[in-house]
Amino acid sequence: MKIKEIIKRLKEGNKRFISNTADRKLRDSTRRDLLAAGQSPFAAILGCSDSRVVPEIIFDTGLGELFTVRVAGNIANTSSIASIEFSVAQLNVRLVLVKGHSNCGAVTAAVEGGVYGNNLNRLFNHIAPAIEQTPGGNIDEIIKKNAELNAEELLNGSTMIAAAVKSGQLKIITAFYHLESGEVEFLTD
Repeated sequence: MKIKEIIKRLKEGNKRFISNTADRKLRDSTRRDLLAAGQSPFAAILGCSDSRVVPEIIFDTGLGELFTVRVAGNIANTSSIASIEFSVAQLNVRLVLVKGHSNCGAVTAAVEGGVYGNNLNRLFNHIAPAIEQTPGGNIDEIIKKNAELNAEELLNGSTMIAAAVKSGQLKIITAFYHLESGEVEFLTD
């Protein structure tokens, strides 16, 4: 599938989700049986672990169609970068979507500057550049900047991903999910 077709498929799935006409295909035992031998997702999503932003639901996809990597604040850390590398190298994913969302608790907590413990503070350190680069910005602007910077970190943190993008084999785009409406706003495509 071509990259433009993948983006179109995600957009169409999101429209079905918004309009309550999702087809919910490929989510049954027949599909499970078919996928038992392997997977071939058409896109990878680096998204937040927030329980309200499940990529397979908001894009109306089935089992095996999306390779999802979810971490609070949709950050590109060593583990999430390695997971995206796996999807590109082993599964031939052609598109990576880094998706932030409104009312992100991780970004909000990072903005508020609390001290929570070593691991959570490390996560907040990944979000800090978005805060610094969005002076006076509202939380949604910071969340969008965070998605952009983490898309860049996928390139900077992985020579394999950077080479795939440079060769045209892979494209990385960003998006912002609106919790209230269900709409995914594609920031780049």
